[in-house]
Amino acid sequence: MKIIKGEAINRYIRSLKDRQDDNLELKEVVQNIIDTVKIGGDQSLYDYTKKFDEVKLESLEVTKEEMRFAKETIDLKLLESLKSAYDNIKSFHNIQQRSSKYIDVPGGRLGEIIKPLNRVGIYVPGGKAAYPSTVLMNAIPARLAGVKEMIMVTPPMKDGSVKASVLVAADLAGVDRIFKVGGAQAIAALTYSTESIPSVNKIVGPGNAYVATAKGLLSDKVGIDMIAGPSEILILADACSNPKFIAADMIGQAEHDEKAASMVITTNEEMAVKIEEELNEQLKSVDRYAIVSSSLRDQGAILIARDDKQMVELANDIAPEHLEIQTENAENLVNGIENAGAIFIGNYSPEALGDYYAGPNHTLPTSGTAKFASPLGIDDFIKKTSYIHYTKEGLRDVKDKIITIATDEGLTGHANSIAIRFGGDDD
Repeated sequence: MKIIKGEAINRYIRSLKDRQDDNLELKEVVQNIIDTVKIGGDQSLYDYTKKFDEVKLESLEVTKEEMRFAKETIDLKLLESLKSAYDNIKSFHNIQQRSSKYIDVPGGRLGEIIKPLNRVGIYVPGGKAAYPSTVLMNAIPARLAGVKEMIMVTPPMKDGSVKASVLVAADLAGVDRIFKVGGAQAIAALTYSTESIPSVNKIVGPGNAYVATAKGLLSDKVGIDMIAGPSEILILADACSNPKFIAADMIGQAEHDEKAASMVITTNEEMAVKIEEELNEQLKSVDRYAIVSSSLRDQGAILIARDDKQMVELANDIAPEHLEIQTENAENLVNGIENAGAIFIGNYSPEALGDYYAGPNHTLPTSGTAKFASPLGIDDFIKKTSYIHYTKEGLRDVKDKIITIATDEGLTGHANSIAIRFGGDDD
């Protein structure tokens, strides 16, 4: 873990942007997969599943029997926890509901028509790293938005099944169909369709580098939520912070993968040393030691700020996916935060609370994109259409102004399309 101060801070922040490299070789591999699926359809999906997941499937779609078995075998405590999380996520996203709106103007009526997307694809990481929380976070706002059909794709486990908790979460959230396919090939199938998998209007959900690359390459063919980079957490701390809590939260983030960034900004150098000591102690008992230690060593850092003002400025520059404020004056610092995917305030609002249970979406902008992007929500599953209705009298009243602007732009056809409606006598 690096403790950084002075000019070295800016160099570290710049290095964060290099975690997601533009890998031309990966793009070439992914493009080849996309082209193969576009031509080969279902058979290519069977072939890639055997090659990448080492699973020979008899069918791609999850059956009713598999769904029934999942419901019968899921741990009851886990089921109740998923139901509670479902209720919280649904309640929160309900506040984002939107409807069509109109205003009357002289001579007409204007509006914005809100419609849900027709069909959405949800990508859920699978195999051993299967996340029912991802299902809930992606499917619930889609269902609330009124999406007509939700198609879920997820890689199978080694026995060809899908984790029971993932299937049950999909059932709770109203997913319509589930297919056992992952990787870039799943994104290609959702984009172009195959004999079994229909094409969708938009694809949402996190995935590995192959998935993210495929979403990027196909973003001109299908809507996507975002191209997610490595996960990150930034914690603001002072002399009153609890180093045990901070170290635990950093380790929780670091276990995602080696490129995950766990960062602290503090105005207190003594606290920085305490956090480093606590990290070393807690690392002795972590399950994913190799990943966590690599992440903390290569990506993690404790930055020493001069004062609260610089601490907030640095936080806004980093624009983290997750921002925890564990300072004595946390509520005051919140007012200065402009760029963050999600903000967690106080010692008892850890990032894991937002990942699984609180309600706000855990699909968040990464890699500094919180400067312009937002968490996943209902707005990601709707489209807006402008509504314009003028009467003849209304258009007559403004026609000269429109013609004047069109003429200035040299678009005489536009000007004529207005003038022709009134002829020479203005009737």
